[in-house]
Amino acid sequence: MRQSEVKELSVEELHEELTNHQTKLSELKMTHVLSPLENPSEIQKVRRTVARIATEINKRELD
Repeated sequence: MRQSEVKELSVEELHEELTNHQTKLSELKMTHVLSPLENPSEIQKVRRTVARIATEINKRELD
């Protein structure tokens, strides 16, 4: 998910997306521990998306 896409979401949608991506990240990490992922860079992509969403939520709370 790109930053421009994150900025277009409402606060409720951001919280929902954050929860979904955090769940996906934990599943990817667990799967990677059990057997190596075909594309381990997917973990990094999801982690960055989580950070983008969390940053946007914090930014909106400060405003």
